[in-house]
Amino acid sequence: MLNFTVKKQKPSLVGVDIDADSIAAADPAAGGGTVKTAVQRLPEGAFSGGEIADADAVTEALRELFSRGRLPKHVRLGVASESVAFRVLRLPLIEDPEQLQSAVRFQAQEQISMPLDTAVLDHQVIGAGVADDGSRHVDVAVVAARRQSIDLLLGAARKAGLEPVGIDLAAFGMIRALANEVTRPAMETGPSEGPESEEYSQATLYCSLAGVTNLAIAKDFSCLFSRVAQFSVRQIAEELAAGSGMMLEHAEQWLVYTGLIAPLESLEGDPATIAAARGALEANVGHLADELRLSLDFYGAQEGAVPVADVVLCGWGSAIPGLPEALGAGLGREVSTRQPAGLSGYPAGEAARLTLPYGLALER
Repeated sequence: MLNFTVKKQKPSLVGVDIDADSIAAADPAAGGGTVKTAVQRLPEGAFSGGEIADADAVTEALRELFSRGRLPKHVRLGVASESVAFRVLRLPLIEDPEQLQSAVRFQAQEQISMPLDTAVLDHQVIGAGVADDGSRHVDVAVVAARRQSIDLLLGAARKAGLEPVGIDLAAFGMIRALANEVTRPAMETGPSEGPESEEYSQATLYCSLAGVTNLAIAKDFSCLFSRVAQFSVRQIAEELAAGSGMMLEHAEQWLVYTGLIAPLESLEGDPATIAAARGALEANVGHLADELRLSLDFYGAQEGAVPVADVVLCGWGSAIPGLPEALGAGLGREVSTRQPAGLSGYPAGEAARLTLPYGLALER
């Protein structure tokens, strides 16, 4: 997978995912077959839309998280925001790495809507094939992020006493964490030979429901498409908090507690609050389904798109009872939740929050 390398990899590595409400860290190599994890709440407004808004607050939260959790200091940080661009470019086969890098940068100038001289750009070959005319090509995944955002994230981590070894697209961590948990037979396509036959296997849409809706479509461990959607479960919680006067943290908890399945009268607590939480979910589940549908439609319209078989959720929003089923009904396809085998001992809600940092710490 792609990685904005900062320095040489250290033996022990902690994945760090910063979301709008909290920072989560995971160390899969803690020893003894256990995963060492920690979560730290963030002050409201410190991190918004996948970007640092208050660097001092994020630094202090990171410092507290690693001190309290007694975690190693070498970290890989995840990024997920609308300002990070992901594209797959199809280029003529170029075997020389330097020439390929030049070709990628040249093509990226036309495909990515940000000045590349103010961006961090990285790429990786994810596939190869032969056209009908016999010409060979390669498919290259390209990620570009604003250098200012990357520098701000690195600065906050270093001020907290951490040693970043790299920055990864959070979607790649999600894929690494969950791809092993998704198994299905390949599509029946009849006899075929050569590497091109692999293009007929199916892909999965992975989606983290949290402060942002982070989506990625992948075949096995190769990311074919990624975007951060505009609407998220965080916004549903904000709507509930604004209407009820409760704290945002409590609004998130009420959404998970109330869900979409249990009869309202069977739930303990203030009836008005329970009704408001259920109403907020019912009013907005269609917006979430629309975001997933938009991504599926946009991806499906691309040349050579691998068919998407199913949708797999993670993130704290995926723990809302009935939400996966409601999204599945809206999309007309299977939607499920998964958790990495390494987090099997955690409650579903905690594992959902820890999935991204867990995947960020894994090697490719």
